[in-house]
Amino acid sequence: MPSCSAWCSSTTRSEEAGVYPDDEYDEEPDDDWAHPDDGRAHPDEGRARSFPAYPPGRRIGRRFADTWWGNAWIEAMERTALDPDQLVRGRRYAFAGQVGPITVSPGRISAGVHDGDQYAAHTTRVRLTTLTDRQWDRLLDRIAARSGHIAALLDREMPADLVDAADDAGVPLLPGYGDLDPECDCPSWDQPCRHAAALAYQAAWLLDRDPFVLLLMRGRAEAELTEELRQRNARRAAPANDRDDRPTGVPAELAHRTPPAALPGSPPTVTGPPMDLAPLLAGTTAPGP
Repeated sequence: MPSCSAWCSSTTRSEEAGVYPDDEYDEEPDDDWAHPDDGRAHPDEGRARSFPAYPPGRRIGRRFADTWWGNAWIEAMERTALDPDQLVRGRRYAFAGQVGPITVSPGRISAGVHDGDQYAAHTTRVRLTTLTDRQWDRLLDRIAARSGHIAALLDREMPADLVDAADDAGVPLLPGYGDLDPECDCPSWDQPCRHAAALAYQAAWLLDRDPFVLLLMRGRAEAELTEELRQRNARRAAPANDRDDRPTGVPAELAHRTPPAALPGSPPTVTGPPMDLAPLLAGTTAPGP
């Protein structure tokens, strides 16, 4: 399994290569977007996924992230932390079950996080920029080009070479330094605060077990992606089926109905004297017994 350092090196290559000139990230969701729990309609309500709250004392795996892409998520959050103590408290909150049900939708992940009183939870979000339509087209082309990428994603794996290929095409899948934007309605000025840190740590548990959570945050749901990949594969197969230079033949049903061709006639009779072999065999000896 590739390490997080492998991901970091691929990010550096993308930064050196530069950003595609025709790409502009989709704008961040407006601040007046409704929280999924406040009763108002959400623009991406059909794409949102909800996950139940983790109970207190629940540890998922030996660490907060067991996969290299989960560690990349945590690193992106920890590298921008202004106060390491907020990270320590965030880990404590995550293990203590002080994060409510998590909702994942394009551009953000959100939950209520409390300090001990579940009825006084703070509205907490971590935002991540969604991909543009052009970036999605390039990413889906890269995924469809190799059947192994599709199989890995369906098996809840994030292939390192897929992330590198997407990065080379100017499509950032994993968050880098400064890509995660934490928000919380608590009075703390820290970025992230303990509540946002707790949410980000538990989000790593979700990412470990389903990379489609990250793809949803980037803007597309699993059902959409699988359908678009199916259509791409169908278009790739269509030209091969329509080619005029493919081998011609007879359908098996027609071949069985066709009577067999007549056998050729007997060869003509050889006439004339027999060949004299003595001159050809002169000077040769037959092998002994």
